[in-house]
Amino acid sequence: MENYSEECIEAFLKNQRQLYDEPVASSYEEAEEFLEDCMAVVLHSVKEVREYLENAGMDVAELSDDDLLEASEVFTVGDGSYLIVEA
Repeated sequence: MENYSEECIEAFLKNQRQLYDEPVASSYEEAEEFLEDCMAVVLHSVKEVREYLENAGMDVAELSDDDLLEASEVFTVGDGSYLIVEA
């Protein structure tokens, strides 16, 4: 089980509509539980994000780093890490 920082949970709670049409969590606790249930992953660099998405079968070879970070499943966390939530 992943330990999600407060920053990760807040980033997901604030920006969840980038991935989902309707909010899936309305409180900090619901967001944390949702992230645990869907096994969201915390990564610490754009390189790690690229490798993770590539290993998951996404064709990222032609994407710039900026384009990669704009993918709906990638949440930028204010502490320099990235949260990957697969729908």
